[in-house]
Amino acid sequence: MPLRFVFALHNHQPVGNFGHVFENAYRDSYRPFLELLDQYPEIPIVLHTSGPLMEWLVEHKPEYIDRLRRMVRRGQVEIIGGGFYEPILPMIPPCDRRGQISTYKSYLESLFETRVRGMWVPERVWEQSLVSDIVDAGVEYTVLDDLHFRQAGVEDRQMFGYHLSEDNGRLLRIFAAAEPLRYLVPYRDPSETLAYFGDLASRHPDAVVVFADDGEKFGVWPEMFRHCYEHGWLRRFFDALRGNRHWIRLGTFAQALDEMQPAGRIYLPDASYREMTEWALPLARLHDYRRLVGELQHDPRWGRLQHFLRAGNWRNFKVRYPETQEMYARMLQISRRIQESPHVDAGILAQARQELYRAQCNCPWWHGTFGGIYLPHLRSAVYEHLIAAEELLLEATPRPANWLDGEITDFNLDGTPEVCLQNSWLAAFFHPACGGSLYELDLRPLRLNVLATLARRPEAYHDAIRQHNGQVWKQGGLDHMLQYDEYLRKSLIDHFYEPGVTLEQLATRQERELGDFVTGAYQHRLDRGNGELRLIMWRDGQVAGQNVRITKEISLAGDRDTLEVWYILENCPRENPLYFAIEFNFAGLAAGADDRYFYHADQARAGQLQTWQDLINAERIGLVDEWRGLDISLSLSRRGCIRAFPIQTVSQSERGFELVHQSTAILPQWSVHADERGRWEVKLNLRLDATRALSRGRLAA
Repeated sequence: MPLRFVFALHNHQPVGNFGHVFENAYRDSYRPFLELLDQYPEIPIVLHTSGPLMEWLVEHKPEYIDRLRRMVRRGQVEIIGGGFYEPILPMIPPCDRRGQISTYKSYLESLFETRVRGMWVPERVWEQSLVSDIVDAGVEYTVLDDLHFRQAGVEDRQMFGYHLSEDNGRLLRIFAAAEPLRYLVPYRDPSETLAYFGDLASRHPDAVVVFADDGEKFGVWPEMFRHCYEHGWLRRFFDALRGNRHWIRLGTFAQALDEMQPAGRIYLPDASYREMTEWALPLARLHDYRRLVGELQHDPRWGRLQHFLRAGNWRNFKVRYPETQEMYARMLQISRRIQESPHVDAGILAQARQELYRAQCNCPWWHGTFGGIYLPHLRSAVYEHLIAAEELLLEATPRPANWLDGEITDFNLDGTPEVCLQNSWLAAFFHPACGGSLYELDLRPLRLNVLATLARRPEAYHDAIRQHNGQVWKQGGLDHMLQYDEYLRKSLIDHFYEPGVTLEQLATRQERELGDFVTGAYQHRLDRGNGELRLIMWRDGQVAGQNVRITKEISLAGDRDTLEVWYILENCPRENPLYFAIEFNFAGLAAGADDRYFYHADQARAGQLQTWQDLINAERIGLVDEWRGLDISLSLSRRGCIRAFPIQTVSQSERGFELVHQSTAILPQWSVHADERGRWEVKLNLRLDATRALSRGRLAA
């Protein structure tokens, strides 16, 4: 009996990725694959192209779209949809799931003049409740990994077809992609894939075997362009398929759906592909899981055991990376505002919704083999589009001149209240329960959150870096850069150090913290008066056994791009001065470029933003990003020592291990000599000046 083979590709580039990355992927994968496939009209494929990539292709590569449209018309390519901007579907509200899927379906049907019946599930992250939303969005089928089916107890003989799945009376057809093919195609000789097909055909007559994986494997991944095109692997594979059509029936999902009955009914567990479920585990549990798998692989029962051994759930990336939770909570806030704004003009509401959808692109929300959340430009893109969506809603709502707003609620969904101060220039979010820190600071005109930072934390692959086990390093000395933070790298973080702490100790995490204020809970209240909002936070804590109170008051006026901060320390010892520091971090400003630099009173250009700065008796420091048109300045009422250093992570990408600049840390520090009442104070002005950007019409990052 013949075997049916469905060859499905998923092509994707995330929102916010660099233009040259799109260009290189097009050159090395998308264009050569389609050009070669065009020479084999008898070989059909199923193609999913994510919305961000499709929009780029439409704008920059119309010839590719024209070729693809011709191939669709002749029935060689079946186009499938998905969430427009490639969201992890369980991560976003149901209304946004349906909106993303149905909007992209309509877009593709108009672009290619074809019927779109199926969809790609991003990262194959699955929860059973998705069935209703997918069907309600007009989709008939999708494809997931065979791992999902095995964990639901499906036997091998039932794996090669499609199953019916149901939720609230909605029926969805789901195909299973064969995991062995992910490791055969395109890595092994085509003859090995044919041998795999032959074995399946002998055991499962008329089986539908599915390859569904990333199209970037065919040219973008390291050495794959040479392998697939220069060395001819892909042509040999196509030749093998064409030469064996007498027993390998090539087709699409839609054809299989129309010609075959379902293999059965199935309810699938929460799952993703195998590696994703591992990456979602806490680090200690990931090590335990991998040791356990290593031990059990040698057990003769492993073939039966492995399908019952499960790792983690994707949602726990929000636990592993609190920065993901921050983006998630902010996204939900904007989504709710859109849903609660029926009075807004329909056109503006549609624009805001599209900005929200763009912010939901999944890549910076997690981390595995690729950079993910470790890529600052992708995190910044999330906030850029969230802020843009919020701005559209604000502009559509009548407001007084120099409007000012303050709100206290649980913004980040941690069970404690946060505080937001905002005007037409800034939106500042404070976390009283976590050190009274400033954890998000949006500069509205530039659509930029300068606190889209990332803390340094251990990753499983760091052991390989320490052991110098032959992995690819994009630069040397990374084993000496493995430093970890015990708190999130935000701003208004209050430190007490030993006298004489050096810049090197601060930059290399060798300092000793003497106080309990860094993550301690502050009490708070919000006052309004004289055209200002004032957030007052206070905490009674300990510094080396001494009771100390910190009060910090942050004020924002309606017409200012500046936060004014007043610190008061009380109960300070007079005989042994305290060494006090306030930490700020600034993200979204690139390092390693001459047009991004420090300045201070003595130097207009004091070095690029990754350089160390150690200023004595200083009262001001600034950071300039000429490309963005941004000048961030921090001014002190009381002269002190100002230290600055880069926060850099060692992370894994598809091309090896690399050092990534995440933020610039600024720490003004003082030796606290209290007055006769044990009191000491300082005022700081933090200004985000976008004048340069506004003067040249640069309104977004």
